Amino acid sequence: MSEPSPEAPPRQLITTLYGLYARDRDDWLSVAALVRMMGELGVDGAAVRSSVSRLKRRDVLHSVRVDGRAGYALSPATLDILKEGDVRIFARPRATAADGWLVLVFSVPESEREKRHALRSQLTRLGFGTAAPGVWVAPGTLYDEVARALERLGLLRYTEFFRGDYLGSGDVQGRVREWWDLDQMERLYGEFRDRYAPVRDRIASGPPEPGEAFETYVPMLTSWRRLPYLDPGLPLEHLPRDWIGVEAGDLFEALDGTLRGPAADHARALLAE
Repeated sequence: MSEPSPEAPPRQLITTLYGLYARDRDDWLSVAALVRMMGELGVDGAAVRSSVSRLKRRDVLHSVRVDGRAGYALSPATLDILKEGDVRIFARPRATAADGWLVLVFSVPESEREKRHALRSQLTRLGFGTAAPGVWVAPGTLYDEVARALERLGLLRYTEFFRGDYLGSGDVQGRVREWWDLDQMERLYGEFRDRYAPVRDRIASGPPEPGEAFETYVPMLTSWRRLPYLDPGLPLEHLPRDWIGVEAGDLFEALDGTLRGPAADHARALLAE
């Protein structure tokens, strides 16, 4: 029904599988179950083991044996990230112009310059734009999520936050296009729509069989879950008219509603083998 997206390497598919199917199983999956599920997605065992090794090095997964079976469990930090991601990915929160802007600046001593890189990487991951060198901006609604993420990484103490309105002389919509790469967002939203709108049309008459749903749903969710971080809920008032992110988000919601249940049925069957 659908091949894994070429933008979804095995390690990203593995993270999606854990987010979907491990958290109600003590955050753990056996090696055998993981290989079975990835095999359904067209990824062989060697690629699975190589990807798991990378995830272990990045402290995403930990090796854990359960009842004598080898497997991997989600790290505590990854569990926190997945929980926060659930809100962005499935609730699709979007700020309004009335929410204002969250402005962040940071200062890192030269003796800890590796923290400077870590901060920049984390702010980029969380969807901040850059208003000027060293000045990072995001929708005003993001403070709690950002503060938790930086505290978890030991980076919060290097930062100062401000919240307020934009009082510059330029047009806000034009500034937003300078602060964020809207062209990239539009392109990726468009690729998601073009890839998965035909899937929605094919399944409009009824849900697919569980195996087909699983093969489609996991890559679809993997492709989608990075988009709410590139577009951190920017106010529609400051975006181009008929912002494609709304159409793409509605498409994701429709597919999630149709595919999630039968895909989970298939996953449970694979996990029971």
